[in-house]
Amino acid sequence: MAVEEEGLRVFQSVKIKIGEAKNIPPYPGPNKMRDCYCTVNLDQEEVFRTKTLEKSLCPFYGEDFYCEIPRSFRHLSFYIFDRDVFRRDSSIGKVAVKKEDLQKYHGKDHWFPLQPVCADSEVQGKVHLELRLSEVITDSGGVCHKLATRVLECQDLPIVNNQCDPYAAVSLLGPSRSEAKKTKVKRKNNNPQFDEVFFFEVTKPLSYTKRQFDVEEDDVDKLAVVDLWNASNLKFGDEFLGEVRVPLKVLGQSGVHDAWYFLQPRDNGNKSVKADELGSLRLNIVYTEDHVFPTEHYNPLRDLLLQSAHLEVSDINLYLPLVTYNLLYIVPTFKSLKRESLSSYPALLMLVCVCVCVCPQENLRQYVDRIFNVITSSGVSCPTVMCDIFFSLRESAASRFQVDPDVRYTAVSSFIFLRFFAPAILSPNLFHLRPHHPDPYTSRTLTLVSKTIQTLGSLAKSKSANFKESYMAAFYDYFNEQKYADAVKNFLDLISSSARWDQKSIETPIMLKEGFMIKRAQGRNRFGLKNFKKRWFRLTNHEFTYHKTKGEGALCSIPIENILAVERLEEESFKMKNMFQVIQPERALYIQANNCVEARDWIDILTKVSQCNRKRLSTYHPSAFLNGHWLCCKLSADTAPGCTPCTGGLPANIQLDVDGDRETERIYSLYSTYMSKLVKMQEACGSKSVYDGPEQEEYSTFVIDDPQETYKTLRLVISAVQTLEQQHMQYKRDKFRKTKYGSQEHPIGDQSFQCYIRQQSESSTYSI
Repeated sequence: MAVEEEGLRVFQSVKIKIGEAKNIPPYPGPNKMRDCYCTVNLDQEEVFRTKTLEKSLCPFYGEDFYCEIPRSFRHLSFYIFDRDVFRRDSSIGKVAVKKEDLQKYHGKDHWFPLQPVCADSEVQGKVHLELRLSEVITDSGGVCHKLATRVLECQDLPIVNNQCDPYAAVSLLGPSRSEAKKTKVKRKNNNPQFDEVFFFEVTKPLSYTKRQFDVEEDDVDKLAVVDLWNASNLKFGDEFLGEVRVPLKVLGQSGVHDAWYFLQPRDNGNKSVKADELGSLRLNIVYTEDHVFPTEHYNPLRDLLLQSAHLEVSDINLYLPLVTYNLLYIVPTFKSLKRESLSSYPALLMLVCVCVCVCPQENLRQYVDRIFNVITSSGVSCPTVMCDIFFSLRESAASRFQVDPDVRYTAVSSFIFLRFFAPAILSPNLFHLRPHHPDPYTSRTLTLVSKTIQTLGSLAKSKSANFKESYMAAFYDYFNEQKYADAVKNFLDLISSSARWDQKSIETPIMLKEGFMIKRAQGRNRFGLKNFKKRWFRLTNHEFTYHKTKGEGALCSIPIENILAVERLEEESFKMKNMFQVIQPERALYIQANNCVEARDWIDILTKVSQCNRKRLSTYHPSAFLNGHWLCCKLSADTAPGCTPCTGGLPANIQLDVDGDRETERIYSLYSTYMSKLVKMQEACGSKSVYDGPEQEEYSTFVIDDPQETYKTLRLVISAVQTLEQQHMQYKRDKFRKTKYGSQEHPIGDQSFQCYIRQQSESSTYSI
């Protein structure tokens, strides 16, 4: 899900490898050891948790996590917890990386020192304030100034222990601090509307005019302090949510200041922690942003890519990415099928039970043999849409590279083995074949198995050359028989035949996703209570069900063909975050996910499995039907048609699940990154075409069969990329000119925006 921003869509994603922690301080008891796990948080919202490693002060996790980030955030944080069976788990330390600093660590392993976790530093959200200096006539007839501090609203406050009952405390801080004045508590609302005003007397002015009044010298250093708290009934008292300190000098001559502020941590003078005192955590973080323009901006590059099959490009390295783009644009994405399709391959399900150390060669050979045999005999289980992809790829490659008789196989095997089976074997947790990443010893076994299966599938002529280890080269001699190559070719022929099987012909349901969520009663019983309950949800390619707990019978089953739409539910409906609705012919099922990432995942996969339903809705109600009317459009009929266009799904006669603009933006980004190489390749083509002789030494790394046609193609690509580059630069200049610091989109305290301002200022100065 994209974040809308000034006429374009911003897609954020993060890929994290949580390596290991070291030098965790020992438990203050006779055992000394700890049972540690690590969480990944967007600000204060947990979106991922590793397995718990018991009895270790240097736990190795080796887990990967990827997600699309559906909202704005300030920090990407990692917390190390010590599990406690009898009490609440205790936090050992944290790593908090500011959003603007993520690029510093992009794609590199880095050891981060753990910092202490303090309640006063765990903040999230923003507040809208208005400060106004006004004159007041006293009882004695004199005139004094009073500061009116208005707390209008807050947004994105954290949910603490499944609740958020916020209130604001306002005070004036000078040489001494005035008594705090409090707003009303807003129950179960992390986006509260306060709109309350509090008055504080400030120094009587020495001079006064009707046109203007300045903040007096005695008041310049004073601060209006707004603290946000979560009202709590626990014995530990109310919980701190963040604060804002506004110096009165911002009032200036107008005497008025209106702005949004990010909540900040409170400084209690805690002593700093020495480096590595709490241990450290090894992380590899890859954060990306795709800024996607409206579709018309990509037409030149998209047209070029879609016409690539007709271009006379003989260089396979340049051509294959273009073929891939055509396939992704014409048929559903390969990625969206992985989780569904892997259930058709019991070989991999069998593999996750392997829990051995580095195998002797005989054991390893047996594992490879068993997995290879089940893979190559599972062609009939390949989903139809994947067969269509492989058929198109095989035919395109064969017609373009007619001199290579094996290209019809290698083009397909590079997808199915390199991008499908091998990654699933290497990281089974990413494909939901097991809940956690394997331990280091099992990972080593899986690496060897994955490498061998990948080499077998590649149909490489020199098998041993694919292995760096000499013992692996000798091991592979066992698989050098022709029967293995024949089995691979038969398998590839089978899965690259178009439109042979129907997905529904597979009788065994394929489990796509499952997990606990909270649902609201659907009202099937006229007199039943419409309360919220925690249930185990399960989605297959046949139905969407929920159960009282995992393993029990279904309490409710919704056939996939009965899902008319899957959409987010506005927070105002039940004052609950991360809610979505599964709309059926007679009612909607309201569900709350555990976090924003999980909510997005459920919406995406439910939309994908139901997007071709013939009766899908074109409009829906973004809010709930409560108290006799729809909260969104106020219509009183519960059967009233929707008031908002649906965001998911496609017409039944179109089976396309690709965001073409985003895919084109990604290709543009790749081309832009390697622009110097494209230019150099173009120069090499020009040199060879002009002189028709041996290539110059500086271009000797390029292998170009037809330099003239390749030159023409490169010229078109470079031109289209440069045009998009100019549009991106123009957008940044326009944004820099229009954006107001202190607005709702860019509150005061937004360090990422301040960094952006500095960059744009430097860029403007340089261009001048």
